Amino acid sequence: MKSDRLYVEHILECIERIQRYCQDGGPSFLEQDVIQDAVLRNLQVLAESAKRVSGELKAAHSEIDWHGIVGFRNVLVHEYLGINLQRVSDIVSFDLPDLKVRMEALRNGFPPLG
Repeated sequence: MKSDRLYVEHILECIERIQRYCQDGGPSFLEQDVIQDAVLRNLQVLAESAKRVSGELKAAHSEIDWHGIVGFRNVLVHEYLGINLQRVSDIVSFDLPDLKVRMEALRNGFPPLG
């Protein structure tokens, strides 16, 4: 069984990749299908890691919308023909920065390795 620490680190890695891909604030995402593919894939993987975080950690950090993140993963995987790219761009611009701050705080709360 993998640890919550690993999933939190993985979520942060996905967020950092997405932010690198969308450094211009979103226009490149809306204009370039390669960036769309990369962002959508990382959002899917991010949400898959969030899905695997333990129930205990989710309960202890209810300020994070775990249910919404996992629900968005289901949209990405099962409703891919109906994805609203403008909505995804808004998520990247407005929701991911806050999630990153929360995940960094969560990561900093784990005991040191070793």
